Parts: sequence; structure tokens; C-alpha cells
Amino acid sequence: KTCYNICDTDVCSICSDPRRDASTVCVVENIKEVMVVEGTRQFNGLYHVLGGLISPMEGIGPKDIAIDSLVERVANEPVKEIILALPTTMEGDTTNFYIYKRLQTAAMEQNLRITQIARGISVGNELEYADEITLGRSIINRTEYYGTQNH
Repeated sequence: KTCYNICDTDVCSICSDPRRDASTVCVVENIKEVMVVEGTRQFNGLYHVLGGLISPMEGIGPKDIAIDSLVERVANEPVKEIILALPTTMEGDTTNFYIYKRLQTAAMEQNLRITQIARGISVGNELEYADEITLGRSIINRTEYYGTQNH
């Protein structure tokens, strides 16, 4: 009911786990992305599954996916950060922007952080094969180098 993840109860096993960080919510397009992010074992917060992306060409608007319930969640739960983990497509970027605009007031009033997963060069890929947008974002979103992979 809350996150729109698949389960056979009202509250999924992730949302009902008291060890999860309820202040951080990762927004994903569908249930497959929940499984992918969980597979990394790098995220310990909760999820919000939109059930699609805004796509005017396909007749899918903001009311057709679970954005209103995300806004309600931010207003009614102790959420401190929203992580946008949507695809790097026109539809994904449009949906990210729409969510950002809808949550801007909460961001200011509740000190809500709205972040986006990093986008860049995949591990093991050659730089010369990266497209210009990906390479550009990798340069803009560069991180501090500490001499090791595990810092």
C-alpha cells in the first residue's frame, strides 16, 4: 500500500523491516529496479515504485503513476532524502524533473534532500566508447580520489 512493491500483505517485507532507514526513500520505475538495487547491498532505506514514467507520447501523465502518493509520503512520514533512481531516458528525466518540482516546497520547508543516482562510465568500459552526455556527466559528477577503490 505504501511503496507499491510486490507482496502478499499490506506492507512489504522491506517497509516492515525495522532495520531499514525510513528517512531515505529510493524512487524507482518498477519492481525490477527494487530487486536490482537490493542486489547491490549498498542501500538500506525504503523504496517507492512509481509503476511507470511520464510519457506524453504514450498518453501517460503524472496522475497515471504513483507520484501523488510519493508527495503524501514525504508530507506524512519522517523522510529526509528522496533518491531519484529513474532511467537515463527522456521519460526518466521528465519524471525526475516533475517529481523535483512537486517536492520543491517540501525540500525548503522540511529540509528534504532530493538527490539522483550518479551517472557515468561503467566499470570496465573504455572511455573512447562513452557517449558525450555520459562522459560529460561523469566529469561533472566526479568524486575525490583517495588512492584506493575502498575509501
